[in-house]
Amino acid sequence: MQTVNFEKAGLKAGDKILDLGCGEGRHTIGAYIHDQVQAVGVDLGFKDLQISVERTAQFKVDDQSRSIGYAQTNGLSLPFADDTFDKVVCSEVLEHIPNYYGVLAEIKRVLKPGGIFVASVPRAWPEKICWAFSDAYHRVPGGHIRIFHAPSLIKEIEAFDMQCFDRHGAHSLHVPYWWLRCMFYKSGDNNPLVKAYHKLLVWDLMKRPKITQWFEKLFDPIMGKSVVFYFKNGDKK
Repeated sequence: MQTVNFEKAGLKAGDKILDLGCGEGRHTIGAYIHDQVQAVGVDLGFKDLQISVERTAQFKVDDQSRSIGYAQTNGLSLPFADDTFDKVVCSEVLEHIPNYYGVLAEIKRVLKPGGIFVASVPRAWPEKICWAFSDAYHRVPGGHIRIFHAPSLIKEIEAFDMQCFDRHGAHSLHVPYWWLRCMFYKSGDNNPLVKAYHKLLVWDLMKRPKITQWFEKLFDPIMGKSVVFYFKNGDKK
């Protein structure tokens, strides 16, 4: 289940793509499957990277024109040369990082002139409701430390000479799940309502019925759990 739309990002054969804060590798693997690209996922969490490697093994193909790899590293000091990547994805990461300006500066450095940067963050108003229901939701170690407002974040990223050319919402079907999780935070997945809704999400992921696709198409623009932004890097740095 991807948040980023690789078609909108213009991902194509021959691209080098960085998935910064790759977690368990969903966008790294998604890029690798999408086209003949060199996909690199980086994250601080070693356990997440181990899961990424295990999952990747299920999708490996005998095609020397594409590659995929992972590295444990800090987003504030990426081990890549300037102008290395055609595309950089940073999905559901910036809200966790105290010095996210430093991460944006590193993204700017490793992204080629004219390259595409895709960022996604939780949508502000559903996130505020989660915070209102539960302090523990965002105060856990490594949790969300801020709520971004789309216009402000766009301006902050555009200050790095990257122009926003598209945006969309994603995962509106997930919003009620997280509200329920926060309402019943102590019982978590053991709560009957949370458990039932989780089964719905798993069913949707496996079956992709038309009714839920229709629901998300209708509601993603207004209540998608995530907002996804697409930026074109300036031709000159």
